[in-house]
Amino acid sequence: MKARVKWLDHMSFVAESPSGHSVVLDGSPDHGGRNLGVRPMEMVLLGLGGCTAFDVVLMLQKSRQNIDLCEVELTAERADTVPAVFTSIKVHFIVGGTALSEAAVERAVKLSAEKYCSVTRMLEPGVVIDYSWAIV
Repeated sequence: MKARVKWLDHMSFVAESPSGHSVVLDGSPDHGGRNLGVRPMEMVLLGLGGCTAFDVVLMLQKSRQNIDLCEVELTAERADTVPAVFTSIKVHFIVGGTALSEAAVERAVKLSAEKYCSVTRMLEPGVVIDYSWAIV
């Protein structure tokens, strides 16, 4: 897998994915950015949310759950010193559908957290990641 990140100007960059999609990255104004895009560490957090959500939706669909909502709320803490790495992340799923099985949702979240989510695997063991879920 290859990707490319190109500097535009100030502290703005365009990141190009191997699948042909692009996203703008930018720094905060206090670091010379203009707030035109997500920050790189925000992108890491979004990657975690997307990866685990993909797993959970796929598993629930495969188990024939009638899912029509899946949101992931992510709350991260970072170190106070440079490098300001993530120290802990809370991942909370909000899942909705018709006659969803609590056991199926719990199993899907647990399997993603413990086995399938590649981003979780990369961040652990340096980051404490806690998963929770609710059915609405």
